[in-house]
Amino acid sequence: MKPSIPKGTRDFGPVEMAKRNYIFDTIREVYALYGFQQIETPAMETLQTLMGKYGEEGDKLLFKVLNSGDFMSKLSEEELSTLHSQLSTKIAAKLCEKGLRYDLTVPFARYVVMHRDELQLPFKRYQIQPVWRADRPQKGRYREFYQCDADIVGSDSLLNEVELMQIIDTVFSRLGIRVEIKINNRKILSGIAEVIGASDKIVDITVAIDKLDKIGIDHVNQELREDGLTEEQIAKLQPIIMLSGTNEEKLATIADVLKDSEIGLKGVEETRYILSLFTVHSSLESEIQLDLTLARGLNYYTGAIFEVKALDVQIGSITGGGRYDNLTGIFGMPGLSGVGISFGADRIYDVLNQLDLYPKESMNGTQVLFINFGQQEAAYCLPIIYKVRESGIRAELYPDAAKMKKQMSYANAKQIPFVALAGENEMNAGKITLKNMETGEQVLLTPDELIKAL
Repeated sequence: MKPSIPKGTRDFGPVEMAKRNYIFDTIREVYALYGFQQIETPAMETLQTLMGKYGEEGDKLLFKVLNSGDFMSKLSEEELSTLHSQLSTKIAAKLCEKGLRYDLTVPFARYVVMHRDELQLPFKRYQIQPVWRADRPQKGRYREFYQCDADIVGSDSLLNEVELMQIIDTVFSRLGIRVEIKINNRKILSGIAEVIGASDKIVDITVAIDKLDKIGIDHVNQELREDGLTEEQIAKLQPIIMLSGTNEEKLATIADVLKDSEIGLKGVEETRYILSLFTVHSSLESEIQLDLTLARGLNYYTGAIFEVKALDVQIGSITGGGRYDNLTGIFGMPGLSGVGISFGADRIYDVLNQLDLYPKESMNGTQVLFINFGQQEAAYCLPIIYKVRESGIRAELYPDAAKMKKQMSYANAKQIPFVALAGENEMNAGKITLKNMETGEQVLLTPDELIKAL
């Protein structure tokens, strides 16, 4: 039988892993730089933890894990007969008590509630782990993929939002990717819906205006009509949809439109404060753009919303996040506010590939290959290799005394920049010959000189 892997999953070879680790290590280093601590949660959570947290659609996309043992014995005759036609939620609960995690946020909420007595609030955590979704696999969408989340819980301060935007900027500066950070606020969107008298239509309004770039103003207005908005309400929305100018000018226009909405003005004030800190210190390399069409995760976020777009590559959002006021309420611990971001590692990988931005040293391959001429020569090389590795230089000894051509081909295939040779002459002199594979240049060196040269 020909081996295969499940649809929507991937193998990563050594080159891909070196690239992925470069991304993860960069993100990890920056998170640590800002005082975030790493946690990990199990690949499986109880279905009780997962179900009902992602909406009806999300529940369908959960990978459920069959109970071990004789799981069928718990089912009645009647349940067994319906099993083939329809796996009801009730039956599923008897067959499966666990599921693969769908994201890192719900497991994090569960972690905070279970470990609240040990946590020092505010708690700044980061998590880099795979998640699973029973989605239809397509280009750029997988059933198993990594998320790189950072969250701060237990603090209402807007300095947390500022810090997360600095983290986004630092990560992409280090990766060499030019990005635009888009910011919005859920309270502004609620204010807009309130002012035009359509509070129940907030999701419809934001979904429609989110498509402005793709379908244009006329189609957006048509979609709003189809969503049940009146001509008067649509007219009131026009200055918001067509908002332009600097961030300050946009905020002034919004504040005027929302002058009768307390929640809307609160959103304007929060956004103005966040942006003012960057104006004063101009501490970001990336441009920040206030974008009212940004409406990600509306059922979820309660304050600031972020999204990051790459400027030099056509691809969706490569990072997103925002403020949520009641993360742990779903587990009976209300009132704990949080704010978080998530880097899309797979999309960042694609961007770095397209722009060819991986530094050579990130490939972390072997730096020097010691040629094996036979037992005696190998024995001579081993203590030298030990010293070389002790100095932090990545080295390997070819395991077999194969033909020279074969060993050199191995070095070329693995793009090893240097080859070390020790034959009879070198052994008698207590030295080693170092060959530069790019230039072909050869020098005779003592072990210490070899280390210095490398």
